Amino acid sequence: MYGGDEVSAIVIDLGSHTCKAGYAGEDAPKAVFPCVVGSVDQMEVDNPDNPEDNSGSAPDSKSKGKRKLYVGSQALGYRRDLMEVISPIKDGMVVDWDIVENIWDHAFRECLLIDPKEHPMLLAEPCLNTQQQREKAAEMMFEKYQVPALFLAKNAVLTSFASGRATSLVVDSGGGMTTVAPVHDGYVLQKAVATSPIGGEILTDCLIKSLEQKGVTIKPRYSFKRKEIRPGEFQIVDLDFPDTTESYKLYCQRAIASDIKECVSRAPDTPYDDSSYSNIPTTSYELPDGQTIEVGADRFKIPDIIFNPSLVQTIPGMESFAETAASLRGLPQMVIESINKCDVDIRRELFSSILLAGGTASMQQLKERLEKDLLEESPQAARVKVLASGNATERRFSVWIGGSILASLGSFQQMWFSKSEYEEHGASYVQRKCP
Repeated sequence: MYGGDEVSAIVIDLGSHTCKAGYAGEDAPKAVFPCVVGSVDQMEVDNPDNPEDNSGSAPDSKSKGKRKLYVGSQALGYRRDLMEVISPIKDGMVVDWDIVENIWDHAFRECLLIDPKEHPMLLAEPCLNTQQQREKAAEMMFEKYQVPALFLAKNAVLTSFASGRATSLVVDSGGGMTTVAPVHDGYVLQKAVATSPIGGEILTDCLIKSLEQKGVTIKPRYSFKRKEIRPGEFQIVDLDFPDTTESYKLYCQRAIASDIKECVSRAPDTPYDDSSYSNIPTTSYELPDGQTIEVGADRFKIPDIIFNPSLVQTIPGMESFAETAASLRGLPQMVIESINKCDVDIRRELFSSILLAGGTASMQQLKERLEKDLLEESPQAARVKVLASGNATERRFSVWIGGSILASLGSFQQMWFSKSEYEEHGASYVQRKCP
């Protein structure tokens, strides 16, 4: 049992789009930075004077060779030749632990400036995390970072705690995927979890493609410079960097497109169709290179993909995803399906406390639209209530905030999986300690 409650715990939520880290007991994460990293292969450049950047990747250089990883929005914002942008997470699961280690390093050493040996760690994990993934996380935390104690908590449970409930249906729509998970008395009902690969990143890609079809190309920040000719008037000079990788260009375009998406889009009140939204008033948005674009029907079409995934097929350039999209369910169907897989006795309670979490769920009017669609499809007796924090920050970071609340509770301190227990029972004991 771990009893050190005099130092505050560190809460880390490693999402598919951003990593949130900070101290338990605070109301927002101190560090929020992208989960993708820039990677430059260093096969040809032999650089002996910075061994710390290549730590961990030198011994297992079977296929990777040495690569230098750049973590954090500042390091990524700087364009480097041949820098690929890669993500450690695919479909909500970690596929590259070497990158995760670098992300954690960045969070501890550069953002929070702490020594992980001195703080217990609360890690948020996806609802469908496998035992192997959990053991790997525990092993890394205890072996590499020597943390005194650890706890792995499910995303949905933390969101539920953040809103002060023990039972709720959590709709978590983030960057990489959307998960609907019923939580009962603080435990996720695994058999009823529904997932869909539609998240913010797919919506952003659809927006880029849709704009390209209208002749708007988003110029990444590095590809031009602005020269002031007269006060307040700028001339754009294109710059050419032939060695920029495709993935870095896409990363920069996505950053701009996701800002457009967050600024102008809102979920439509009724299912989208071209005819009724063709003469809708447009909203203007100024791109970094000074051109102003008018966004019309796309403001409603892009968010409606969450409710009707087959809309992807109407967007040119998204063919690779369109086949998958045809078989996907919309958000209201996922919610109903998930609730129907639960025990009859708790369905009513779940219908009346549907919680929205994650960045994509913060979209304007999404709550109202989901509530409206569910009222039409749910049984008559059910009182449908979709709850979302009015504060956008809280919605976006609800998982982290739930972790912050949980780790600072006095009654939680006996729940930690301590280092001594790890040394005694091994990594597999995490299944017993963190259900």
